[in-house]
Amino acid sequence: MDEVELDKAWIQNPWPRYEEMRKQGPARRVVMPDGVPGWLITDYAEARSLLDDRRLSKDVRRARQFFPPGKLNAYRTRLSEHMLNDDPPNHTRLRKLVNKAFTSRAVSRLRPQIERITDDLLDGIEASDGEVELIEAFAFPLPIAVISELLGVPHADRDRIRDWSRAFISGAPIEPLMVAVDEQTAYLHELIAAKRVTPGEDLLSDLVHVTDDGDRLSEDELVAMAFLLLIAGHETTVNLLATAVYSLLLNPKQEELLRGDPSLLPGAVEEFLRTGSPIHLATIRFATEPVPVGDVEIPAGEFVMISLLAANADEARFEDPHELDITRPMGGHLAFGHGIHYCLGAPLARLEGEIAIGRLLARFPSLRLAVDPSELRWRTSTLVHGLRQLPVIASTGAV
Repeated sequence: MDEVELDKAWIQNPWPRYEEMRKQGPARRVVMPDGVPGWLITDYAEARSLLDDRRLSKDVRRARQFFPPGKLNAYRTRLSEHMLNDDPPNHTRLRKLVNKAFTSRAVSRLRPQIERITDDLLDGIEASDGEVELIEAFAFPLPIAVISELLGVPHADRDRIRDWSRAFISGAPIEPLMVAVDEQTAYLHELIAAKRVTPGEDLLSDLVHVTDDGDRLSEDELVAMAFLLLIAGHETTVNLLATAVYSLLLNPKQEELLRGDPSLLPGAVEEFLRTGSPIHLATIRFATEPVPVGDVEIPAGEFVMISLLAANADEARFEDPHELDITRPMGGHLAFGHGIHYCLGAPLARLEGEIAIGRLLARFPSLRLAVDPSELRWRTSTLVHGLRQLPVIASTGAV
């Protein structure tokens, strides 16, 4: 079977290629747009199985040897050495420590802040009384404010965090990426030092001081963990909110249904996650031994790229997978992963999605796109799946 070379055009519309690949088998050898080779998984059943297959490693320290020369980029940095890029037993240890601080109680107590932040942002949109860029005005500032409050990050630093995040997610050239790494590393060391001296009622303070039978996070582990929580805590939710609104505006009958029955919101959020997974390709894995997948065998030492976006559109698992149906039975999608690396922040993302989408629809009964859908573009990242911009007309008047 021939190797498939993927380009940036594939990112803009991956569905035809994914459907073609899936007919030929669940795994195809590919070369990604950045030149990194590996095996792309498009089948739901195989994706779900491989996400929790211990023959695939996520140890970034070991993975570095398998990258082609000059293709390491973000994976060469110490900030990448966090629990999402690690295996048991160290992953188990790190996750246990974080779980002691990042509890369901810590998430649920954020509801009033999420509602307040949402309403303040909607007030600003309403005051504009016309066209707004919804990602800039709403989908970005909401989750960055929430994760910053959760971690105890000062308001004045949030724009810098966004810039650093873009450098990592969008595959910036090596020089600007290293500048972002150095700046964010220094910043996080300073923030952690402040939390040691004057702890607050925030997750980062809890992580600085949390212990488990005498075990605690080292300084480097704290920096990498704070980096992971900041990036993962807002990037995925930005894309969830923007893609959800975009999907509704393209499906007016579904929008009308949700407006008429807000009790459908929890199921609607799950459907938005399924149809527009905020993560496109799951974070890097490599085979530690030969792994049979369908009719092929992935050799040891090769990367395995699991497409959550493709798996969630597998017609063998979901009927009419490309149809948005907010009444679809909940559960089963892989937008938050599966297994030991299942997204720690899933409850927070769901809570933000329900509050933000529900209140946006209630405030603006005649929300509509300000441009033709053909003019919109997706971010050129293989990690995240999200729109670059979402211009809308936001009016409080009836249609």
